[in-house]
Amino acid sequence: METSAHSNAYQAYFLGPKAENEAWVRAEFQATLDHWFHWRKQLFTNDPSVSSPEGRRSPGYLRARERISQGLEELNEMLKAEVPKFPPRYIGHMVSELTLPSLLGHFAMLLHNPNNTSRDASNIGSKVEVEVIAMLAKMLGFNPARATGHITGGGTVANFEAVWRARFRQDHWLSLALYLAENRGLTLDLFDAAHMGWKRFGQLLCEHSVPIDSLKRCSAVASNPYLFGERMTRAFGIPYRGPVLLVPENKHFSWTKAVNIFGLGEEAFWPVPLDGMGKMDVAALQKLIEVAERSKRPIIMVVSVAGTTETGEIDPIDQVQGILNAQKDRRGWDIWHHVDAAYGGFLCTLLRGGASSQVLSVSNSAALNSISEVHSVTIDPHKLGYVPYACGAIVTRDHEAYSVSGFKAPYLERQQEMPDKWSTTLEGSRSAAGAAATWLTGKTLGFNPKGLGAVIEQTIHACRAVKQKIEKAIPTAHILTPVETNIMCFSLTTKAKSLREANRLTSTVFQKFVDCPDFSVSKTTLSMSSHHKVIQRHVVGYGGSIDDDHLVLLRCVFMNPFWAEEEIRERLSNEFIHHIKAWSNDADLQQAEQSSPLARAEKNTKLAS
Repeated sequence: METSAHSNAYQAYFLGPKAENEAWVRAEFQATLDHWFHWRKQLFTNDPSVSSPEGRRSPGYLRARERISQGLEELNEMLKAEVPKFPPRYIGHMVSELTLPSLLGHFAMLLHNPNNTSRDASNIGSKVEVEVIAMLAKMLGFNPARATGHITGGGTVANFEAVWRARFRQDHWLSLALYLAENRGLTLDLFDAAHMGWKRFGQLLCEHSVPIDSLKRCSAVASNPYLFGERMTRAFGIPYRGPVLLVPENKHFSWTKAVNIFGLGEEAFWPVPLDGMGKMDVAALQKLIEVAERSKRPIIMVVSVAGTTETGEIDPIDQVQGILNAQKDRRGWDIWHHVDAAYGGFLCTLLRGGASSQVLSVSNSAALNSISEVHSVTIDPHKLGYVPYACGAIVTRDHEAYSVSGFKAPYLERQQEMPDKWSTTLEGSRSAAGAAATWLTGKTLGFNPKGLGAVIEQTIHACRAVKQKIEKAIPTAHILTPVETNIMCFSLTTKAKSLREANRLTSTVFQKFVDCPDFSVSKTTLSMSSHHKVIQRHVVGYGGSIDDDHLVLLRCVFMNPFWAEEEIRERLSNEFIHHIKAWSNDADLQQAEQSSPLARAEKNTKLAS
């Protein structure tokens, strides 16, 4: 897609808030239906038709069609009350106008209804999935010839897939350590063994003539996990307390789900503190790794976040990878690094060949470029990929990292990519529609700086333009900085500048937005337990006092591509600011009246009567 900051070529890839591309889109959908109808008619031409013209005119047939038509009409009428997420006025959550290629690709594949659990049921759907994973891998910086993965039902499932794979390999290494202790009288250092790497694993197998299949009896996954813990305690002479996950405090809720579902226990979730910018504190990460080593708690994985759900921040992925690389060089520890880039992964479209972006900071460009070194990535095309729900993806840097299920060692026997992935995916049946939607978007718009990257870049510019207008027009609005992507959060303060009063005012204005159809915004709350440095910096920055244990923020996600249009941006931002100012003044005045001595006296009189 040849486009630029001043080009309107991107408009061809979206229907438009007024259905401006209606005629062309209608024709494309009809052409897709015509192709589908023709395909059905041309197959098995000698087979008889199941119905006749006379039968289709029978009363029963016509009544059935009438019921379908009435039901569809009822559904369409109900959908008039659905939240409209396509107009620029929707800035609430990580969803927006969809690309036309994604809609058309999704629709075309949906008509054929392939199930990507098996190529027996999905010949083309499976092929499209392989190709789209290669597209995403290339965009993320992986070698597309070596990387692999699959489409999931969303980011939560993709995160679970990563834990499953990280646990798979660590279970092999711990199984070998237990086997050697019980059968060879060789006691390895428990933490070293849990992160030994496939190369060391292979050396130990050969050196001690260990049959790979015999390790199943020493596996926490393939045997009894409770008995495994008892055996580990006896073998290593210290109480075995199981593995942990190191996840930053800005984590998505799926990570607390993961430790629960995989039976690790919530205690196995070790939150990594955040710095004053709301990003992972890498010094704190280093200390937690040292704590895990001293307490002999294997680390299943370290998680970094690229695009937090609350504020869109990007963790210093390159610094995290640097710490893990240093541990591998110095101690031989191979610790799994996963990047939860469910939202921010498509920011990689702004980069090319490891270069910095014009719109992203140097530090964030470096963080995103370093994704090429990690083991696995979660990315959601149904967010910044602008494709329909539900479509997530797990991408690993190579087949070795993708390995799961069964008790085989990738280094021993290079496992070819199986044509059917049903045994290596948490989900069984998987629609190919999401893969097709992402594939057609990548083939046409392109996952590069001139394609989708140009669209995303304009949304970031729009977010920053609105930010500047709010700062200039509303002195009581305080933007949570830094604003690094297309997500902007801010709080509103009263004259008292108390955090508690600010939270109350911000919540009041949010409720006004909920009650008003003009704009859709969201609200997020940062707790003192996880974001105390962020809250302190934010409140002290505007001279406020901290008298509450959380910070309430209005959250705006400027994903809609039409914010790139100056006329729309000026009109809507002015209207948006007008609402905030009016509602803030009304709420502030109401609070002042309620807190005045006269108001309190009148209230007490009413209560007494």
